[in-house]
Amino acid sequence: MRFNTIRSLYHQSSSFLSSRGYSSGFSNIQQFHVQGVTSCLYKTENNALPWTCRNTMTHRSTMAAELLIFLNDKKSLSTQATTQVRKVGAQVSMTSPGFVYEPYAPREPIPFWKRYFTRTGWTRTKEDIKSELKSAYAIAKLRKSGYSKNQFYKEAVELYREINTLIANGDKTSLRKAVTENMFSALKNEIKQRESIWSNLYWELVEPIVKIRTLRARMIGVDKNDLNKAFIQLTLEFLTKEKFEAYDSKGAVVAGDKNKEVLVRSIWVFEKSLFHTGAHWRLCGRIKV
Repeated sequence: MRFNTIRSLYHQSSSFLSSRGYSSGFSNIQQFHVQGVTSCLYKTENNALPWTCRNTMTHRSTMAAELLIFLNDKKSLSTQATTQVRKVGAQVSMTSPGFVYEPYAPREPIPFWKRYFTRTGWTRTKEDIKSELKSAYAIAKLRKSGYSKNQFYKEAVELYREINTLIANGDKTSLRKAVTENMFSALKNEIKQRESIWSNLYWELVEPIVKIRTLRARMIGVDKNDLNKAFIQLTLEFLTKEKFEAYDSKGAVVAGDKNKEVLVRSIWVFEKSLFHTGAHWRLCGRIKV
């Protein structure tokens, strides 16, 4: 009986996972399968992925308590979120938690027999379902503030272009407004290191972009008594075509070719406060591919 129940729950979760296709609203270009492609701009480039959400997401978030009780976990999704207060500190005036909560990492697929007939497989199934429920809960909270997936994707692409352009131009003043404090510190050092090697840089995003999708959503509570005082982090994956060229102090080309398009896979984490007036999405992290 327990096996059949687990199998049923996993099939529901799998169908939810399968809905995470790439968004096709930006381009009709055929999907590329690229592995190990990193940014041509930075050797330390962190990349980010996306997932699309369906109307069943809110319904699935209401199943959290029942599923987690079945999985012998007494903490509800909201409790899991607000336990981050211990790490963040109950400072509701903060502008950012200062870290990426549960950074995305790809997981190796496991065969059917191992998932259902081994202890490690059952553990993996439990972890996968809990991860999906956390994402569903975060998106459900975000939707209450007027979130629209398509509108957010447009804003994310614009931020991707803006931030990369500011980095290429070394415009740290404008960059500060588009990223979190910790991210700004990291990018400032990155720009300083790059300028010691290249005097100038040309960067261009070829539009429309190839693909975009959401990989993960997480909520970070900062007040255990008020779940509305929280931050949302969305991890997106971009597949883009970009042009890049670097110059030395004499204007000679030393890297890249601005006449050639390069396919780039990037994973970025965007963050937004749910309780600050006028809050907007900012880059808070990049995940290495």
